[in-house]
Amino acid sequence: MAGTFELYQDKAGKHRFRLKAGNGEIIAVGEAYNSKAACEKGIQSVKNNAPTAPIKEVSSPALHRA
Repeated sequence: MAGTFELYQDKAGKHRFRLKAGNGEIIAVGEAYNSKAACEKGIQSVKNNAPTAPIKEVSSPALHRA
């Protein structure tokens, strides 16, 4: 079974998404969006931009935040 995007509202009323693998494991989560439409655009962005994204190993995620 292919992965599934789940779109939901968090306790603060923000829209979020998560990507679940075929086995139900959460493998990615999105940020908090102010609108459902913006969240849907975030999902579409992942679909459009990630298929060929390279893997980049970094020493510590906290040191490389933008």
